[in-house]
Amino acid sequence: MTEPYDVLIIGGGPAGLSAALNLGRSLVRVLVVDADRPRNAATLNSHGFLTRDGVPPHELRKIARQELAAYPKVEIRSRVKVTSLTQTADGFTAGIGRTTATETAEAHSVLLATGLRETLPEVPNLRGFYGMSLFSCAACDAWELRGRRMALIGESADLADRARLIGRWTESLTVFTNGSDAVTTAEEAELAAAGVSVLRHPIEELVGERGRLEAIRLSDSTQVDVAGGFVRPEWETDLSFLDGFTASVDGHGHLVTDRSGRTDVPGLYAAGDAAAPGPQQLIVAAGAGARVAAVIVHDTIGVATAH
Repeated sequence: MTEPYDVLIIGGGPAGLSAALNLGRSLVRVLVVDADRPRNAATLNSHGFLTRDGVPPHELRKIARQELAAYPKVEIRSRVKVTSLTQTADGFTAGIGRTTATETAEAHSVLLATGLRETLPEVPNLRGFYGMSLFSCAACDAWELRGRRMALIGESADLADRARLIGRWTESLTVFTNGSDAVTTAEEAELAAAGVSVLRHPIEELVGERGRLEAIRLSDSTQVDVAGGFVRPEWETDLSFLDGFTASVDGHGHLVTDRSGRTDVPGLYAAGDAAAPGPQQLIVAAGAGARVAAVIVHDTIGVATAH
């Protein structure tokens, strides 16, 4: 790869593919590098995406790639990742491969659309229900669970806030802290006043079959009947491939950008889950990708970004 690309997009989720589409339509030469390991791989159906409500996430990506095939300046490299990214006098050089770099590519600008690495609470057999009856995004999946007995599992300091949000869709919600002190005594009292129970014992087992959650059993032998719910993962932005330079992140590790997607590194942009404020609906990530694509085009030719 001797001729530099105009833009290298790292990540092939909704933000990266949306950016690639809009850049391709602006006659920009683009390389998308996608490891094909999306955070929502366990999700059977995605929701809230206008004209695609309920479509499986993998199908959405398939449709997007088919559309991108119409743009000759957009190239997609799948099942490989950027193993290193260094700054040069003219932009950036990326090492690309499965585990270590086997080739390099140069680009004048880079868009980080890498998404997040997700870590679920240590709960036995949780993976067997995740994406089928336990979800992480209330805005994405609470409609399908509305009116049911729901669970919220988590160990993070924002668990009480998430419980207040999920309470919009049910009058029967139980919060499980899995032995952690995620919910304070004051928060527990406030939730109790709203009809939300907080159980603090470690979770012994999730009960159900074929991905359908039916009950949660605790270490003190308490068993609570539920019909689905939500889990609060921990998320981490992986920037380990940045070689010799760093970009600013917020207190949660998400890339800090201006409203147009520019990081504090010239020529380096970010969109989607990797950028603050973090995890977001697919349609929001796609919109962010479209927005930053327009900004890159304007920055390239030195004109003010349209408002």
